[in-house]
Amino acid sequence: MSLLTLNLGERRARSGSDFGKVAVLLGGDSTEREISLLSGNAVLAALTRRGVNAHAFDPKGSAVQNLVSEGFDRVWIALHGPGGEDGAMQGALEWLGVPYTGSGVLASALTMDKLKTKRVVVGAGYAAPEYAVLSSAADLQSALEHVGLPLMVKPASQGSSVGITKVKTAAELPRAYAEARAIDPIVFAERFITGDEYTVGVLHDRGLPSIRIQPATEFYDYQAKYFRNDTQYHCPSGLDAKAEAELQAAALAAFQVTDCFGWGRVDYMRDRATDKFHFIEINTTPGMTDHSLVPMAARQSGIDFEELVWRVLETSFLRERKCT
Repeated sequence: MSLLTLNLGERRARSGSDFGKVAVLLGGDSTEREISLLSGNAVLAALTRRGVNAHAFDPKGSAVQNLVSEGFDRVWIALHGPGGEDGAMQGALEWLGVPYTGSGVLASALTMDKLKTKRVVVGAGYAAPEYAVLSSAADLQSALEHVGLPLMVKPASQGSSVGITKVKTAAELPRAYAEARAIDPIVFAERFITGDEYTVGVLHDRGLPSIRIQPATEFYDYQAKYFRNDTQYHCPSGLDAKAEAELQAAALAAFQVTDCFGWGRVDYMRDRATDKFHFIEINTTPGMTDHSLVPMAARQSGIDFEELVWRVLETSFLRERKCT
């Protein structure tokens, strides 16, 4: 039974005191802990500068029920990966009756699983790369035949490109599968789309300007996302008005069909041969570091980092404690 009720009307805060006491959930115990700490501390600093009574809260060291005993009114979720972005924390907060930012239990659980998300988005009629599930090493040959080379091998439930490998030859596939399988029991192979990568941030059900990502590496991997300085980001992305409108519409449709709301990011590849956009994944709690994409797109819209963090916190107004 949830102790929260949904209020889908957009509500704006007039001052930091409107939010009450805010916990910024950061860290956690997933493979993305390091990035979560970077995101969470950046969010915490921005909220503090805006006069919000905000405090760091790391669920790795503090029981989540302490949010109630310590008098927190709402939380800004800056946790990445399993345990924070997969519906588990959202479910705990629903049970505790503590309003939180971003998507709910269903959308968070669904989009943390790239394979299930792909099935939902494709089932709704939207384009995505061909794929094959790798239930065991016995499936590798059939995946090569069905998907073709090059392909991407992905664990289903990790973010930040953790465990993802680009496979260019058949000899590379067994190792790529083993590395992904060590992270998640559910692994799939996906056709590599030759072309440009784009991402669209979503804030309060509106799309932010698209970003074209140009990594110096084989693909936009963990290092390219967070630590390399030679990844190029183009915002505006260079798309013409028609293509930008097409991409924005596709991103918002994918966001809605997976029950996401509040804020997030939707990633695409554009096939160089056909100019067709292919859905890749949804992030319900994107990074908020100095390399992160949603803050970059927000700046292009005239929204600085502090204002962005404030507006994301306003998504917690979508959930309020039930009156008892």
